[in-house]
Amino acid sequence: MRCCDRMVMRCLEVLFFGLLPMMATAAEDPPSKRPDSPLSIREAIALGAIEGATEYLPVSSTGHLLLFQHWMGQSADADETEAAQALAICIQIGAILAVVFLYFGRLKQMVLGLLGGDPEGRRLAFHLVIAFLPAAVIGLVFHRIIREYLFGIRSVTIALFVGALLILASPRTKIDDDAGTKDLKDLKWWEALLIGTLQCLAFWPGFSRSLATILGCRMVGLRMAASVEFSFLLGLITLSAATAKEGLDHGSKMIEYYGVTSPLVALTVAFIAAVISVHFMVSLLGRFGLAPFGYYRLLLAALCLTLWHA
Repeated sequence: MRCCDRMVMRCLEVLFFGLLPMMATAAEDPPSKRPDSPLSIREAIALGAIEGATEYLPVSSTGHLLLFQHWMGQSADADETEAAQALAICIQIGAILAVVFLYFGRLKQMVLGLLGGDPEGRRLAFHLVIAFLPAAVIGLVFHRIIREYLFGIRSVTIALFVGALLILASPRTKIDDDAGTKDLKDLKWWEALLIGTLQCLAFWPGFSRSLATILGCRMVGLRMAASVEFSFLLGLITLSAATAKEGLDHGSKMIEYYGVTSPLVALTVAFIAAVISVHFMVSLLGRFGLAPFGYYRLLLAALCLTLWHA
């Protein structure tokens, strides 16, 4: 296991720190001077890596992507802003497929449960649907308002800071202890609804869907391992719905600006990065809890402040 962890840590180092030279080079070459697509293959790889690496970590993938796109100048006008936001959501397909790949056994259990063959699987599927409902309602009703007022550097900065304070101040963000003793089979329907309601905090880019759901799970007494698994599975439903809606509403604008090849490259890289990231998160949470992510969010919020006042 230690050897595997070292390998994963090495992959993450390459994943994150390998992006810095690409980002710096791309920043020196403004989009207006590029003869090709507004999204180069190199930038697509960077976007996919950021999406996959951060989607299931409690650090906000949407916040990271918005910051990266702002840095790369991919929001020069209203139409391109719309396309960039659609791209940031649609490449979540890679992260979705990563959960399908990693939790295929659990998904199979739920399917069998819905077919009448596994009561525990049916119960889990029922609770996931209940947890998804609040986000479905709020997303449909306030979608335009959220995009108009919350997708900005200032909003992301504040959300990162607030989330960091919640992590560092809450005793339920520690590793498994007295804060959580329940497994998924012990979850009640009203607790699932509460978790789903807290998930709606993720409509605020920078807060993190993963953080909101894990905090909700810990609040109702789930063990950290069970909290993380429920967060992943709920994310599978929530991200699928959000990606489908975004693709239908703004997919044509995304393809108009970025074509097909670059988004597909970003999606593929997101899948690989998400598989590595999920393993890393489970390993890190088992040792240190959420605290390291809280300190990381503080550092990132400080970086955002420099962009905010730039």
